[in-house]
Amino acid sequence: MTTAQLTHRLPRAATAAAAFSALALTLGACAGTAGTGEGAGGGGEAGEGFAYDAPQEDVDAALADLDPVEITFQPSAASPDSVMAPAGTVFKEIVEERSGGKITVDIVWGQAIAGYAEVHDALSDGRLDVAYTLPVYDPAQFAAINDLGTVMSAVEPSPYTGELIANAVGNELGWNNEDALTTYEEMGLTPLTPFAASGGYYTVCNTPVESADDWDGLQVRIASTAQAAQTQQLGGSPTSMEYAETFEALQRGTVDCTLGQLVPSAEGGIFEVAPHLGYTTEASFSRSPGAYLAGSGFKDLPLAYQQIIFDSNALASAGGMEAVIGGNADAVRQAKEAGGEVTPFADELQESISEYSKELSEEAIGNGLIGEDILETINSSEEEWSARFEELGYTDEGTVEDFDEWFDQDTDFSGYAKAVYEEGTAQEHRPS
Repeated sequence: MTTAQLTHRLPRAATAAAAFSALALTLGACAGTAGTGEGAGGGGEAGEGFAYDAPQEDVDAALADLDPVEITFQPSAASPDSVMAPAGTVFKEIVEERSGGKITVDIVWGQAIAGYAEVHDALSDGRLDVAYTLPVYDPAQFAAINDLGTVMSAVEPSPYTGELIANAVGNELGWNNEDALTTYEEMGLTPLTPFAASGGYYTVCNTPVESADDWDGLQVRIASTAQAAQTQQLGGSPTSMEYAETFEALQRGTVDCTLGQLVPSAEGGIFEVAPHLGYTTEASFSRSPGAYLAGSGFKDLPLAYQQIIFDSNALASAGGMEAVIGGNADAVRQAKEAGGEVTPFADELQESISEYSKELSEEAIGNGLIGEDILETINSSEEEWSARFEELGYTDEGTVEDFDEWFDQDTDFSGYAKAVYEEGTAQEHRPS
């Protein structure tokens, strides 16, 4: 597949790619044939790299003698037409442009190679080169990531700036947690984004759920151990299942609600069977973080290819935020069109969520994997990124209830991605 064969070229992806070239930035994905030695350039030697802000001619010179490679990338989206697709398509487009077509990104949609329960194995054995994964599905293996997701409930929720801030804060937490990084390394995987906060959590139910009484006996699909505990504390009954099973479970009445991000709910048509959307304004449910990881062949790539991959993933977070935040707006629209209510939780319920989230956070801190001062770190980071994003013009103009009306779907998130990569910790881990 060549750049000319792209079948899903989004305007904002093109904007991001052009901006990247102008800024001499580097974006990338992972290694397909490269790990075989055939695509590794000089017999698997690392070769010469280039500076993050190198002009394109320097990048071209570093890649001049390298063989082309094709890498297999599995993002989270089901198809190139999905609201979640920009998380994959922006990455592909910038990687291929920055590499001058020497790296071809083959996107595999809909977890066609490996579901979330198997995706880490697929990265290890070479079936996948880069993938979005959900470490929180295995809390024992990824204990530090799970604990970080729990304490992320401290970040104030909102469907727009709250998502930007949470992902920027989470990015810093992931790169600064040695336990999380060591876990990936021991599995033979290279973190590109070790902790992706992704989207905030909402209830999507077949009946309105707003007050404490509404939670009594409620069957709720959850995605993490912390969310299971929160659901039980509110009086509900948590059910753990992969998201692909959620639509049918709601349709059959096996569960009453799903506690989840709005993006997959919008993509999966969940609002057809569960049109009522509930949200918090002060408190927040624990997050179920994801990660972008490179597979076992990554370190066999020439250094320049590794750098393109690493830089690309960071700056392609513009597409990730387009997917998350655009998906939030689309979900609100779908809920309304399905005749559902879009309402905040009652104050007493939010207070209960907040108090119990603090208890769960203290338990997570007590596990000794995320630092005793993690809540102070989150609060400080939240304040800094909030001010920074306001400077960049990312501001809330309303609430969740009318988010589909006031959010501009043409918002360019490349400024967000550039700020997080250039002003954060990730560059300290750039291949060199």
